[in-house]
Amino acid sequence: MLDRIGIKSLDELFATVPEENRFPTLNLDAPMSEMETLWELQALAGANASPSTHAIFLGAGAYNHYSPSAVNHMLLRGEFYTAYTPYQPELSQGTLQAIFEWQSMIAALTGMDAANASHYDGATSLAEAVTVAIQHARGKRRKIILSPNIHPQYRAVVRTYHQGTQTKIVGDKSGRATLDDLIDMLDDTTAMFAIQYPNFFGQIEDIAGLAKKVHEAGALFCIVTNPMALGLFKSPGELGADIVVGEGQPLGIPLSFGGPYVGFFATKDEYIRKIAGRIVGETVDLDGRKAYVMTLRPREQDIRREKASSNICTNQGLLALAGCIYLALMGKHGLRRVAELCYHKAHYAAQKISELEGYSVDMRRPFFNEFVVTCPRPVEYINKVLYDDYNIIGGYDLGKDYIDRRDQMLIAVTETNTKAEIDDLIEGLKQARER
Repeated sequence: MLDRIGIKSLDELFATVPEENRFPTLNLDAPMSEMETLWELQALAGANASPSTHAIFLGAGAYNHYSPSAVNHMLLRGEFYTAYTPYQPELSQGTLQAIFEWQSMIAALTGMDAANASHYDGATSLAEAVTVAIQHARGKRRKIILSPNIHPQYRAVVRTYHQGTQTKIVGDKSGRATLDDLIDMLDDTTAMFAIQYPNFFGQIEDIAGLAKKVHEAGALFCIVTNPMALGLFKSPGELGADIVVGEGQPLGIPLSFGGPYVGFFATKDEYIRKIAGRIVGETVDLDGRKAYVMTLRPREQDIRREKASSNICTNQGLLALAGCIYLALMGKHGLRRVAELCYHKAHYAAQKISELEGYSVDMRRPFFNEFVVTCPRPVEYINKVLYDDYNIIGGYDLGKDYIDRRDQMLIAVTETNTKAEIDDLIEGLKQARER
């Protein structure tokens, strides 16, 4: 290897690193006992803002929902905690059944025919949806239309995934394209049309008849969604979606400082053989007993990677299991109740904020549990006041992603936010305006 790159020794390999920086002396404190180490770690952890110490109104793709204690206790069982690749079904029936149940629940929740084991996160799922659409078009269609109202990080991942290919991604760059603008972009080169429901700003856009127009153009219709909202609103399947993707974090998975999370991917039967990741099916063994196996996917995904349509051949099994346990515990009525609490609490907060002098709330469209607030002062300043004086983690600064949304805050409210916390938020916003 050294010869191939044209050097003669390992020392020469590191020649570009200044000698004084090659092996720096570590300035470590004296060793500590286990007890002292625990104290130190607890002190470090105490510096973090968490749901146990602060009220959280920050969403934008990750939400502070309540997770029943049973979820974590079941996840910690050794047979789930250490399980990974279920290549040998005779030894992996528990893991395979758990994945099958997750797929079944996601399919039911989204109104689709089938779902895969899981992806790394919602952004990855959307990027894989683009891959499926391109593969389905057999290379004859390379245009992907993305709504600007899709999560900006999801759109960034799509571009990263498909950079260097002939895929043309359009629709979202201006930041203000309407559904009519996006529909006008449909033509015989379009492989997929994607929107978010509810969109990144929490709004429910009027998409009645959109699927028909997309299909008439010969493209696939993809919906990015929040699974919690599906406890209350129509499923993407009812709206004509061909592919449904999203982030499963709201389903019993803690915020965890941004991950790990779990993406879900559901589709119609006709696209199931193009789906990325694993699919588990239910069958019977030689003795007629119920059994579970990986199925309906080409082996190229695992052993002939250069011919694979996707290089995802794993699954977020533990996180999918968390979502599976959560959905089983809540049931359809429990999930609807949580969604209703999110909806009503968010509307209470939005109404109170709209009454504050200097603040305005975008209520032009129906919304779920997030809404946009235009603020009288910079969002960064307002959030500092909320954090320092009220132990509140405020909303997301939309100016970070949209240059025309300066001083706009995206506020999320979930079932965990009490009326007292919402009232404190209102008071904090008022004080931030007056200072």
